[in-house]
Amino acid sequence: MSDADLARNSEIVREQWRTLRAWLDDVDVHDERPSVLDGWTVAELVAHLTRCHRVIPGAVDAPDGTSAQSLAEYLGGYIADAALVAEGTREQAVEIAADPLGAIDAAAATAWVSLDAFGPTDRVVLAKRGPILLSDLVTTRAIEFVVHADDLARSVGAAKPPITRESLEHVAQALLDIVVTRGGWSLEVVQPLLWVRLAAGRQAYDVDRLAEAIRATYTSDSVPDLGTHLPLL
Repeated sequence: MSDADLARNSEIVREQWRTLRAWLDDVDVHDERPSVLDGWTVAELVAHLTRCHRVIPGAVDAPDGTSAQSLAEYLGGYIADAALVAEGTREQAVEIAADPLGAIDAAAATAWVSLDAFGPTDRVVLAKRGPILLSDLVTTRAIEFVVHADDLARSVGAAKPPITRESLEHVAQALLDIVVTRGGWSLEVVQPLLWVRLAAGRQAYDVDRLAEAIRATYTSDSVPDLGTHLPLL
């Protein structure tokens, strides 16, 4: 990664958040109906956005010489923490019930101030799940905001998720890069949203849907069966 990557990733995630936040003004943030995430209500899914913003403020510069995890390694920690995240989110939803959007806005403001405070130089930071490049940590926030924007849109029956083209393409490529690195294949994204849903476990795995979402770079190759590799989140 580079300083240019950090700058680009930071702008992508900020714009994605602005898009999602504007859309939330028309959502019932107290909706107790089940969301598309098993065991989560719509209100809890909204409340989770507060927690999403706390990752960057919680990061600090790593000691000199610290090796960074890859994005894949960092995301791999999500599955083990799933139960704790769900429990913490339910507690968060209760805590901010009086003014969910106010709490989210405050958390977002703190996140962007913290990101600015790191400055323009990409480097290894110590985050919630260990050492990671700051530019990759920012990408994890883009992943959260894209995946949960889609979750929320589907939960409330919106025709289109509040996702920017740049953030969707960025997240889709980041998730594909993880698969390519692990398997050594040459693959390209065809349908970014479908691929993100498959990679994030939001779309039931099916080889035919996978072939719609991604394709082999070279026509002589075929799309591999990624059943043992997905979901990534």
